[in-house]
Amino acid sequence: MRIRTATVAATLVAATVTPLSLSIGPASAAPAEYADDFNGDGYRDYATFSYGPEGASKGGGILVTFGTATGAPGTKTQFIDQAGAGVPGTDETDDFFGEYRTAADFNGDGYGDLAVSANGENVGKYKDNGTVTVLWGGAKGLSGGTTVPDKGPKGVSGRATDLATGDFNGDGKQDLALVRDSKTYVYRGSIGKSGVKGSVTVLDKDNSSFYSTAVITGKVDKDGKTDLVIIGDVVTDKYIASDAWFIKGGKAKLYPGKTLRLESVKGNGGQADRGGDGVIADFDKDGYGDIAIGTPLYDKYRGRVTVWYGAASGPSSQSARFTQATKDIKDTPEVDDSFGASVSAGDVNGDGYRDLAIGAYGERLGNQPYAGAVHVLYGTKSGLTAKGSQWFARNTPGVPGGLDDDSFGGTVRLRDTNGDGKADLHVTANYGSVVLRGSASGVTTAGVESVNGEIVAGMLQ
Repeated sequence: MRIRTATVAATLVAATVTPLSLSIGPASAAPAEYADDFNGDGYRDYATFSYGPEGASKGGGILVTFGTATGAPGTKTQFIDQAGAGVPGTDETDDFFGEYRTAADFNGDGYGDLAVSANGENVGKYKDNGTVTVLWGGAKGLSGGTTVPDKGPKGVSGRATDLATGDFNGDGKQDLALVRDSKTYVYRGSIGKSGVKGSVTVLDKDNSSFYSTAVITGKVDKDGKTDLVIIGDVVTDKYIASDAWFIKGGKAKLYPGKTLRLESVKGNGGQADRGGDGVIADFDKDGYGDIAIGTPLYDKYRGRVTVWYGAASGPSSQSARFTQATKDIKDTPEVDDSFGASVSAGDVNGDGYRDLAIGAYGERLGNQPYAGAVHVLYGTKSGLTAKGSQWFARNTPGVPGGLDDDSFGGTVRLRDTNGDGKADLHVTANYGSVVLRGSASGVTTAGVESVNGEIVAGMLQ
């Protein structure tokens, strides 16, 4: 997920997670049921970039809020930074340790681990070169860490601008993908406390103008291996664009596949880092993962969401585009709406189809240019549909608060946090973040509650 404006910089920080399928506890040394269960109690936890209690950390760190049986955040917390025992590096000003993060049980010990970037970290003579560190889960939470080696050319930036995890070769061990210097690096093999071993694949289109900016992981086909989608900029002397590039997981190697154009503008000027937030989820319940990507800068930041449907060979030829001009989606596209700046998937109504929440934090309402709004589109047998879609803003009956420069929808997350089996809609805003509950009839304002926006931003997908 990319930071778009200063207004939402506090809440839009990249975070992804790969859920695991086994549920045996730590005592039997089987992988954690949830990749973000850092203390192995069987509940998902929340990991947020933070400067610690009273801002005591110079370079930043991770504030963990431990989850409860319902899925909601509890009261027990932990803060870890580079001043912690066994964590590589030193807590220094502007290290931005933990700014980008992703979770997986890398060493299979039953505790979720957290890979984090430190893009302001000095490396040797190279100032602000950047590092990536894996923090290790345990009975008390995260502790200690191992540095992920930078496999880029010497002297080239080691800053990681996105991170994701998955079992790309199907060996039962979690691997790491990251974006560095406009290329994607995939670490496959053993990632443990003693070091990072195995092969590293560099994904960079030969003789092309494709520049990696973000990575999404999930299972698109049914071969059991995690697939990778790389979002990247395409720059030529005639246009600048953004593409989604599919990479199929494989036992011996990764298999680069087809691409889908997300948007383009004429000329070679314009903003870089054009592609946005994305998820892989099964919206039509056919067993194949579908790829949903928000492109908020489309059409002068009116925004658009693209859904690329999965099939046996990976992404199919079928795709769909959604904007606020799509029939049955409320409102109309306006400059700076940023529709699609944040997206999240979950089953809101419990029908077995994954649904999609879409944030439009720049939505103008009344005389407030950044009031913000959120849309929810529902999965069906024929795929994601705008029919019956829902819209929520501060002026929606039952939603607390008034219209203001609020950026309502800066981050959206769908997660069940009351234990009823239906995903709840979590929405960040400048003046009070909220959770709207899922129900058999969709998202409801009944029982709406205030939530900690920083914790919502710490919800890994």
